[in-house]
Amino acid sequence: MVAALALATGCASEPPAAAGGRVAVVAGVNVWGALAATVGGDHVAVTSLISSPTADPHLFDAGTADALAVARARLVVTNGLGYDDFVGQLLGATGTHPAQVVAATVAGTAGSDANPHLWYDPSVVDAMARAIAAQLSVLDPRHAADYQAGAARAVSEEQAVVSVIGALRERDAGRPVGYTERVPGYLLAAAGLRVASPTAFTQAVESGTDPPPAAVEAYDQLVARHGIDVLLYNDQVVSPLTQSLRAQALAAGIPVVGVAETLPPGFADLATWQATQARALFAALGQ
Repeated sequence: MVAALALATGCASEPPAAAGGRVAVVAGVNVWGALAATVGGDHVAVTSLISSPTADPHLFDAGTADALAVARARLVVTNGLGYDDFVGQLLGATGTHPAQVVAATVAGTAGSDANPHLWYDPSVVDAMARAIAAQLSVLDPRHAADYQAGAARAVSEEQAVVSVIGALRERDAGRPVGYTERVPGYLLAAAGLRVASPTAFTQAVESGTDPPPAAVEAYDQLVARHGIDVLLYNDQVVSPLTQSLRAQALAAGIPVVGVAETLPPGFADLATWQATQARALFAALGQ
């Protein structure tokens, strides 16, 4: 696939400008694309390679259109931590050298077992907004003030998420919750909630393998004895096993809160989506 993409896109080292003179930005996943759009406003044209609410980012297969977008990009925004490695492959295939912002680098997060879902950490979102603004200001210095204002707007909007997290910590710190995989892990840690899910279960689900039978049994028992107050369920990556766990939780009267890995349709920006999910968790723990 990569060789074919290289032939399709050529090896240009200077990407052309986007239509209307806007800065062409490509994001590996639409959560960071949405943030780039907030920061850049009308001065950027953002393409997010993963935007479907049903796509599994871990299984994404880039096509020719994705390679063309990368070839034309002046700024590429990625997550890192193995989450969107396909972007690096596309960059290698196209031979282009755009500016880059990598969330894992901005966050200072590394390691083979690090949680890649960095957009659930408001401090990382704030730092990413500023980093994107800094790169855009270099690429398009005429509009540097607008980019700095866009970053400030993104940081201000993220305070809605921070506010709900603070309310969760004040009311619910220490309460046990479970998840099907660690998508909302950073949010839960910031809120002081205790994750009781069997690690062997959640790691297997995240890696796309079958959890050990003992881990499945442990999770079933955890739900049966009401060892968690809420189940956070990844609506985007499901399997018969996770669907069964969700059904068991509901049957036991345990609230289920849906979370996702990409920005769902209907949300204008990253902060609004994250605040909505945090409020759903706050309401569920209040039942």
